[in-house]
Amino acid sequence: MNTRKDAFYSGPLKAVVLDWAGTVVDYGCFGPVMAFQEVYRARFIEPTVAEVRAHMGMDKIDHLRAISAMPRIRKLWTAIYGKEPVDVDFLEMHRDFEEFRMRTLHKHSELVPGLLTTISTLRGMGMRIGSTTGYNSLGAKLMCEEAARHGFWPDSVINASDVPAGRPHPWMCFRNAMELGTYPMSAMVKVGDTPLDVLEGLNAGMWTVAVTTSGNEMGLTYDDVQGMDATELANRVRFIRKRMEAVGAHFVIDDIRGLAPVVEEINQLLAEGLRPDDYAGSSQVL
Repeated sequence: MNTRKDAFYSGPLKAVVLDWAGTVVDYGCFGPVMAFQEVYRARFIEPTVAEVRAHMGMDKIDHLRAISAMPRIRKLWTAIYGKEPVDVDFLEMHRDFEEFRMRTLHKHSELVPGLLTTISTLRGMGMRIGSTTGYNSLGAKLMCEEAARHGFWPDSVINASDVPAGRPHPWMCFRNAMELGTYPMSAMVKVGDTPLDVLEGLNAGMWTVAVTTSGNEMGLTYDDVQGMDATELANRVRFIRKRMEAVGAHFVIDDIRGLAPVVEEINQLLAEGLRPDDYAGSSQVL
């Protein structure tokens, strides 16, 4: 009789499911931040960058609800409008968010450094490329068109409006598995720049890789990161790494350029009979 260890998938990874902003495009994840701020400015409220970034990775209407529930924002809204926001307010804000993003998407569609080389390497390893996003179908379509102009097109794009609920629920990852024709979920790896990305992958039973320097948690441009004092940068990366490890990330990398070596390491773990829920993580930045 086979042991429990031998009964599970032990082949190489079949697919990667990537987040978009902060992971493959828009280094520092600035596009969504600016859109959320614009939505609230139009309603005479100025959310801070930290307040907006605190909930990044959610379905966008859920993100609006989360920002509005923050004590300072809720107090300002109530002072201006005499009541807390209701469903119709969130629907209107979401519409305005999408309109602003569509007008400015081209400004935040540049690929993160090293993406195309990494994707080429992964495809050379026989892997398929999926993706998830908190945008709706139109926003995702425009985002993909912009990315394609720069040379990147994944095999699958699943957005929050395609499923019953967005991150941290696993549904977008499951839809990717269906679209890509890949299974089991332990043969897939989720990559993203927020704790919600990690939780999305874990809830789907996937390997998870968290990104530090190019994403929302760092929140800086590529030039700012490159020009930062080495000690300060190391401290910030260490803080982000601990946040990602705290929610269960199996691996933490600086940016997409570190993904291929991690895939090779996961392939070795799979060959040894390990699954995502058997592995506590490497506690290192690659």
